[in-house]
Amino acid sequence: MPTTQPTTETTTGRDDPRLTAVGLLFEVANAMERRLAPDLAAAGLAGSEFEVLIRLGRTEGASLRMADLARQAGLSASGATRLVDRLQARGLVERRACESDGRVSYAVLTDAGRGVVAEVLPVHVATIERWYTGVLAPEQLEQLNDALRAVRAEVHPDAEQGAS
Repeated sequence: MPTTQPTTETTTGRDDPRLTAVGLLFEVANAMERRLAPDLAAAGLAGSEFEVLIRLGRTEGASLRMADLARQAGLSASGATRLVDRLQARGLVERRACESDGRVSYAVLTDAGRGVVAEVLPVHVATIERWYTGVLAPEQLEQLNDALRAVRAEVHPDAEQGAS
């Protein structure tokens, strides 16, 4: 794994490209979260709720084991349970028991949940295009996605667990 060796200029932090990289990543992530929040709020959703709906909607069978959903969304098991409970109370997600293992349950996107995703997604994608992907050339977007996947594989290796 390549690493950047510190130099005299970077040991003070002022010109350290590693600090610049992580600083830019956080700035962009925070700014995008602020840009996307109004779209989700208009649909009565918090960002974490929409993230779960999107994850389920983009997964084969529109379902994930609760443990996998928690890992992918960066939630604790109890945090995922509370979030799915809220979505279930609104009829957007249902919980199903695993037929072969009573200890396992699945979060499954309902038809109403699919409807909410279908309603919000065009506006959500348009905002993403306006403020994020649209400012990049196609090859830059591909390189960015590749780079982010490489970093995610290191810092969050089980992020894709349970994904099809």
